[in-house]
Amino acid sequence: MKQTNLSIFIPHVGCPHMCSFCDQRSISGEQSAPTAEQVKTVIEEQAAHLADRGTTAEIAFFGGSFTAIPRDYMLGLLDAAKAAVERFPCYTGIRCSTRPDRIDEEIVDILRHYGVTAVELGAQSMSGEVLSANDRGHTAEDVRRASALIKQSGIELGLQMMTGLYKDTPERCLETADEFIKLLPATVRIYPTVILKNTRLGELFERGEYRSFSFDETIDLCAELLRKFTENGVRVIRLGLHASPDVERGMLGGVYHPALREIVESRIFLNDMKSRLAELGKGRHIIYTDPKNLSKAKGQKKCNVKALAELGYEIDILPLDGEYLLIK
Repeated sequence: MKQTNLSIFIPHVGCPHMCSFCDQRSISGEQSAPTAEQVKTVIEEQAAHLADRGTTAEIAFFGGSFTAIPRDYMLGLLDAAKAAVERFPCYTGIRCSTRPDRIDEEIVDILRHYGVTAVELGAQSMSGEVLSANDRGHTAEDVRRASALIKQSGIELGLQMMTGLYKDTPERCLETADEFIKLLPATVRIYPTVILKNTRLGELFERGEYRSFSFDETIDLCAELLRKFTENGVRVIRLGLHASPDVERGMLGGVYHPALREIVESRIFLNDMKSRLAELGKGRHIIYTDPKNLSKAKGQKKCNVKALAELGYEIDILPLDGEYLLIK
């Protein structure tokens, strides 16, 4: 049975800081925070659709500061979600995203009481300089402390990181990944920075004081990050912002693509093919991979095939069940 999220966005409510990159209304497409009654209605309406499709879902409160919103409002939302989980078999749990500095023992006890199954922390970076430069208002130590509390409670831990922030470097991003892995999260989300209008990053960008990573730099970096997390048993459940007309209209720069993960996975295939082919020598080769990998191996518009041709490798990529890369 397919598992998904029923995402409910709570934009800006409870945020104690306006981070340099943030315009959540553009990111989420939501203009105002929903009431508990509205959330209850949405959850009930979606239950029938999920059941018809044979899909289960976690009720997910996103927006970045769930545990920082007014307490009565948070409890009202949790009441609605908990009642739905108990009533509808299609709902398997509740997850939320929040700030690392808005997690303490009391909050964790409340989340456990309501049956919250996963908490994602918007850590963004483990570099103190990057966090400070982007007005995050929390430290790397806050991430470590909050992660430990969540893990100790038995709630699943998720961590979110961004790449290409102000004062960021690829090296700092890889160091952040290493720090994340030490915290033993179950999941990670990777968000390359999108520079939006009406944000501090947007102002810095327009003044020429800030340049994010290029598209190609970001793809190479995310390929390293995806491999690193995967090899250490951490599931990357999102790579790049969700497709959104609001983001497309409001972006000034940065990296955004609706198929970003597929492009990154294709880059991993290219890197692996280059490494293997270097051992075999230039010339004509046949590469076999599982049918589900064919499009990633070839790349968008056969870009991987073309890139290898420029290096002197004439290749055909053919399907073979169960193979990752078999080269002859």
